[in-house]
Amino acid sequence: MYGFMINDQERQEVQYLLKREMEEITFDLGDQRIDVGMKRAMEERYVVLYHIFRRFATREECLQYMPARKRYN
Repeated sequence: MYGFMINDQERQEVQYLLKREMEEITFDLGDQRIDVGMKRAMEERYVVLYHIFRRFATREECLQYMPARKRYN
């Protein structure tokens, strides 16, 4: 297990960056021009980012960004 110490301002910055990245992925998943393989990779990345985000965010924020089971056909 790894750990690191950050202050509140750094925590907020990490949380902000994670939110932005997850929102970008969510937006891109709605783009019909992106093929299914790429969307699957994007979903996997989203899940990894979400697991990191859970360590910093409140329960309400976690529920807001919780990944869907399947976002596309």
